[in-house]
Amino acid sequence: MNTQHETPDILITGGTLLTMAPPGEIVEDPVIGIRNGKIDFIEKGKIPAGHYGAVREIVDASGCIVMPGLVNVHAHLAMTCFRGLADDLPLMTWLNDHIFPAEARFINRRSVYAGAMLAIAEMILSGTTTFCDGYFFEGEVGRAAIAAGMRGVIAQGFIDLPVLDQSGHSEKTAIAKRFVKRWRDRSPLITPALFCHSPYTCSPETLRIVKDVARRYGVTFQIHLSETREEIRMIRERHGKKPVQHLHDLDLLDQNTIAAHCIWLDDEELDLLAAGRVKVAHDPESNMKLGAGVAPVPGMLRRGIDVGLGTDGCASNNNLDLFGEMGMAAKLHKVFSGNPTVLTAERVVEMATIGGARVLGMADRIGSIVPGKEADIILVDMRKPHLTPLYHPFSHLVYAAGGADVVMSIIGGRIVMKDRRLLQMDLAAVMEAVRRIATRVKSG
Repeated sequence: MNTQHETPDILITGGTLLTMAPPGEIVEDPVIGIRNGKIDFIEKGKIPAGHYGAVREIVDASGCIVMPGLVNVHAHLAMTCFRGLADDLPLMTWLNDHIFPAEARFINRRSVYAGAMLAIAEMILSGTTTFCDGYFFEGEVGRAAIAAGMRGVIAQGFIDLPVLDQSGHSEKTAIAKRFVKRWRDRSPLITPALFCHSPYTCSPETLRIVKDVARRYGVTFQIHLSETREEIRMIRERHGKKPVQHLHDLDLLDQNTIAAHCIWLDDEELDLLAAGRVKVAHDPESNMKLGAGVAPVPGMLRRGIDVGLGTDGCASNNNLDLFGEMGMAAKLHKVFSGNPTVLTAERVVEMATIGGARVLGMADRIGSIVPGKEADIILVDMRKPHLTPLYHPFSHLVYAAGGADVVMSIIGGRIVMKDRRLLQMDLAAVMEAVRRIATRVKSG
């Protein structure tokens, strides 16, 4: 038995390890020990598994890339219930004529739980081990994540519309405080947060109230920001300034603010985000599908802004596969800038792992494979026709691989998916629950 380590619970041997610490590090034939939910040790070279004692489970990663689980920094999990409901529409038409009415009629605790379970199943099967969600009845998302063994940042949503689960400002304050208190120590898998839909659907008072609670309790504050030209026009008409300046003047921009989309920004606004150390969630597929535009991500990165990758909700994407998001991000910015080197494969994988962890304020816990961190690890099987031959692992992950190539997902040291089979949920029952909701949606 190895005298340097206690016997691990899980031992991963073989394959090619991308530690993401530093981002480009590649280790061939690693031995990774997982104990008590965390990465206990990493060794190099072919060491017999018996060397480590009576390990509960030995995982042979031969032919696989072993890497940190992906981090989805912006999603609306329950919107799997509306996947494909209203496609090929501009954002404001999509929201006002289809999504907001559907949410008002069909979103409740039961539908949020069902939709979140389906989203979590899809994410685990495609290699995402941590999500950041913002929606209504968000406690149901937390319940779903715990049931499925998924790590998540769950943000209770706020919007100035007479629908869903809150109304007046005093009620919003109480709901925000109650939500954070309830979920702060509920489970090691769950981190609470707060989410305001946007500057055009939330009044300055709502924005201040929610951000004040977020600051008071030290949790992240999320918001959609500068997603469309229409949003820019609306904020100018109402407040006489651009959205970023509007949030700056309300004192909302700091290191615990996550701004999603951030498409229509000029240099002055980018400088304000950088000065405030605001984090950005980049959602290229949703942005493209809604015709919203292309976010100036290279400019953000040059300014040192932390940028992670998100899928947005399934009503505007229409999937939660971060591998597709990686490929789209890399290629979109190449063609938009005319520079094939502007966003490398290695940088995009970083955005989907340790970069996403930085956006969520969790880089000390997840996003890279180093001893002491949470054991959130995925295995990607490279023994496929579309992945042969393999010269550069990062390039293959971004330009050739897909979520269906993930064959194992480990979250907090627990194997939650093995050989494409979910181990903590009945997938058929999960899909059937959402189909029943869809039947009601179709019937109106």
